Amino acid sequence: MAVDDECKLKFLELKAKRNYRYIIFKIHEQQVVVDKVGNPASSYEEFTASLPTDECRYAVFDFDFTTDENCQKSKIFFIAWSPDTSRVRSKMVYASSKDRFKRELDGIQVELQATDPSEMSFDIIKCRAI
Repeated sequence: MAVDDECKLKFLELKAKRNYRYIIFKIHEQQVVVDKVGNPASSYEEFTASLPTDECRYAVFDFDFTTDENCQKSKIFFIAWSPDTSRVRSKMVYASSKDRFKRELDGIQVELQATDPSEMSFDIIKCRAI
């Protein structure tokens, strides 16, 4: 599975310059490409709403939070979105190429696998971040 250069470029911009809140990737013609990006002011709800309900995707989300010691922190989540309603072939392709794609994105701190929105609720993200 090839990875489009734009994927790495956008991820670096999210990581270093914080130009985006999230990036959603899809596999198109044997290549991982950028599907959507969210501006820095986007909320987590906007991010989850932009994931298709019946198709697999990879996504990265820059999660800002405050620790118990009142420190501002940020963690980059990698989310493998594989809804139950997506096609079996699609799930297999996404699952088999996930690790290779994730290696291309240097700086991911937390990985999450989700098959329905409840598995990536805001509370779960927050618990995994801290």
